[in-house]
Amino acid sequence: MTAQKTKTPFKQLLKDYILILLSGFLYAAALKYFVLPSKVILTGTEGIATALSYYFESYWLFIGLYIVFQTGLLTFGFVGVSRVFAVRSLVVVTTVVLSLIFMPELRFAQPEPQNERIILVIFGGILAGVAKAIAFRSRGSTGDEDILGAYFAIKYLQPVGSIAIIASVGSTAFGLGLDFLKNGDFEPLVNTLMYTCIYIFVSAETLNNLYKKFKITMLTVITRKEKEVGKSITSTSAHRTYTVDEGTGGHSSEPFSIIRSIITQEELPQMISAVQSSDPDCFYYFHDIEGISSRYYISPIG
Repeated sequence: MTAQKTKTPFKQLLKDYILILLSGFLYAAALKYFVLPSKVILTGTEGIATALSYYFESYWLFIGLYIVFQTGLLTFGFVGVSRVFAVRSLVVVTTVVLSLIFMPELRFAQPEPQNERIILVIFGGILAGVAKAIAFRSRGSTGDEDILGAYFAIKYLQPVGSIAIIASVGSTAFGLGLDFLKNGDFEPLVNTLMYTCIYIFVSAETLNNLYKKFKITMLTVITRKEKEVGKSITSTSAHRTYTVDEGTGGHSSEPFSIIRSIITQEELPQMISAVQSSDPDCFYYFHDIEGISSRYYISPIG
């Protein structure tokens, strides 16, 4: 018998693409109204594009380089991650480009260091992180280092936001070098570095807190219904299993089972709901864990 691919229901597909378009618009807004006016250096190839646009004082140069770099990275995403991921990332990137071109010129705060530059940087970082999380949760990305983040997150089971921090090292160094070459002044260089670091960490932390596919947690359930709870875990996720220890109540001296399962934080709400349905009287708790084996299965993005 030939295996058939499961098709995504039309309503879910429509919802995903609405969210993908929203993420592209939000990311473009973060860039145009907050990040680029504050003159911080973005991560990855976007950082190279912003650094060159600052050096030559050309907004259109940034858009042109952005298109060129994203074309190459989307091709890598198609080969290295998945077709669905690459197509949805292409929709996000296209939305970003069109929004950057056609969104009206607005000014929400003064970008000079003595005024509200820090507000632009922090809010831009939050907005960018939210846009990235929406795209990832809809099985796409905002392109650039997020494509590499998806690839390495699957390979090494690390949060996708962590890749942005690594990718920022080279682009930040490149941007600071161009800035010093143009102005020859060391003090503004340090100022730009500080604000760039704030933006990178704010956006990465926002992404990691909202997108929990690669965050691992240990769910522990204390129950007298071992079989029912165990079945609820395996039926909720075909890739999850559990271990069982026997315990004795210190007050009641009655026997009970301690069931442990390693799951992602993305799976946690559904898993808790299933466990409670199988044993409403159970006691459970969970905590984050680090250093998971590379053999642990997490479904691919897209």
